[in-house]
Amino acid sequence: MSYQLSERKKVGLGLIVCGILFTFLGVILFFDRGLLALGNILCLSGVALILGWRSTWQLFTRRMNYKGSVPFLAGLLLIFVRWPIAGIVLEIYGSIILFGGFWPSVKAFLFQIPIVGWILQYQFLFLDRMRRSFG
Repeated sequence: MSYQLSERKKVGLGLIVCGILFTFLGVILFFDRGLLALGNILCLSGVALILGWRSTWQLFTRRMNYKGSVPFLAGLLLIFVRWPIAGIVLEIYGSIILFGGFWPSVKAFLFQIPIVGWILQYQFLFLDRMRRSFG
């Protein structure tokens, strides 16, 4: 199975990677509020470019996704009002709940990348063998 990425999705993926980088730098630099806010804005715009604006809006406003979108957006607000540690904790929780359903697609995409895919497949094969030997 091969994934074809349009130019818009490539830009969105790049924005997400830059957003993760800025967020990581913000955490490393003692929860720098500016870097964390910039990382969040880049990640959200990247998700909007990959999924589309309407699908992104529906992702955050669907009734069944409120459990993840409310903490995520509350964490974003806390970062903007200078409570970065509490904001990051809420955002991580919200991200796990909100984007947890995308993991199978992300895993399939990562397996297609030449070097990263080989490393990940080896790790999953190793864990599967360990599970079979103990189970």
